[in-house]
Amino acid sequence: MSLARPWRWLAALAVVLAGCSTGGNDTMPVDVPTAAPSPVRQVPDSPREDVPSALDHPDDERLPDPLVDVSRLVNGGPPPDGIPALDTPSFLPADAVDFLDPREPVLAFELDGVARAYPVQILLWHEIINDTVAGVPVAVTYCPLCNSALAFDRRAAGRVLTFGVSGRLYNSNLVMFDRQTRSLWPQLEGRAVAGVLTGTPLQAFPVQTVPWREWRRAHPHGQVLSRETGYRRDYGRNPYLSYDDPNTSPFLLDVEADARLPAKERVIGIGSGSDAVTVTTERLLRDGVLEVTVDGKPVVLFAQSGLASALDRANVSDGRDVGATGAFSPIVGGQHLTFRRGSGGFVDEQTESTWSMLGAASSGPRAGQRLRAVPHVDTFWFAWVLFQPNTRLVK
Repeated sequence: MSLARPWRWLAALAVVLAGCSTGGNDTMPVDVPTAAPSPVRQVPDSPREDVPSALDHPDDERLPDPLVDVSRLVNGGPPPDGIPALDTPSFLPADAVDFLDPREPVLAFELDGVARAYPVQILLWHEIINDTVAGVPVAVTYCPLCNSALAFDRRAAGRVLTFGVSGRLYNSNLVMFDRQTRSLWPQLEGRAVAGVLTGTPLQAFPVQTVPWREWRRAHPHGQVLSRETGYRRDYGRNPYLSYDDPNTSPFLLDVEADARLPAKERVIGIGSGSDAVTVTTERLLRDGVLEVTVDGKPVVLFAQSGLASALDRANVSDGRDVGATGAFSPIVGGQHLTFRRGSGGFVDEQTESTWSMLGAASSGPRAGQRLRAVPHVDTFWFAWVLFQPNTRLVK
C-alpha cells in the first residue's frame, strides 16, 4: 500500500521522539492536581537475563526461529525506549482530576474490584504502562498507529516481565520488548515472535475505551493515572494530527490491506484465529446493540456516541465523535439476556433493567449486577485483518 502524506506521520513521530529523552530536565511535573498522586506498590519484576537479544538481532542463530519475517520488523523512528513506557505510575482519585474533558477517551480497566482509568492523552506519549492492579502485574498498552488498546498479564514463562517500546513496527503495530530477555512482542499478536520467549503467549484482560464522563460516573472513587509521570510532555495535545483520517494510509505498512473495507475503517474485533469476528463501528453505532457468536459462545456488543477521537484534532478533547464500544457475555445467573438500546443505556428484554456502557445494571430488578466483560479491541480494519486474516466480517 502506498503511503499518503508520509511526511506528516514522520513529523508526528519526530515530535514524540523530541519530547522523549530521559534527562534530568524531564523530571518536572506537568500538572498541579488538587490531591497528591499516590504511587502503586509494584510486584517486583524478574531479573534481566544474559541471553541473546532479539531487540538487537531478531534472527540471531542462537535464538528460536522467529515466527515472522524479521525483515518486516521495521524501524519506526524512535530507538528502543525512545518512547518511554511508565514503570512507576501514580494515581489520583477520580474527584481530584481536573485535566480531562467529559468526552476524552480513557482506557477503563478493572480487576478484582480495583477500577483504574488510563487517559489516552498520556498513553499517546508513552504507549505502555507497567502497573500492578489488585496484586496482579499488568501491562496496559495503546498503539496510536493502529488505535488499539489492550491489557495483558505480565506473568509469562515463569517470569514477571516489564515491557518497553522497541521502536520497531510490525504491520504498523507497536512492537513491545520485555526487559528480561529482550524478546519482541507485537501488541496485536499477543505473543513473542522473536527472541528467547518466541511463541510464548500473554493472557489478555478486557479493557474498554470510554468517555471520561462515563467512567467517572461509574467509578466515582476509582483511580486515574496522573500526569505526574516523571516526564515533561504536552499531555492533552495530539502529536498524530488527523492520523485517523480514513482517506490516509497507515504509516510504514509494507503489505496490501484487505480491500473489503477501507484500511482505516474503525472496527471492533473479538476472538482469534478461525473464531475471530469483526464488526464495523459505524454499523454498531447505528444498531446500538448486536449479538455475535465467538468460539461457540454469545457475545453482546454495545455502542454509543460521545467519545472524542484521540487522533483527530490538535487537542485530544476537540476530536470528532467516533463512538465507544463494549463487549460482554449476555449470560447472567444462567439466563441469556437479550438487549436493545434504551434512552438511558441498554435494556434487557427479560427484566427491563437498564445497563450502562460499562456493563453495569443501574436500574430495574438486576440493579447492581454486572455483565462479564469479554476481551475485544477497537482498532482500524487493516490492523485487525492483518493479524486475524481469517476473521469473519459481520455485514
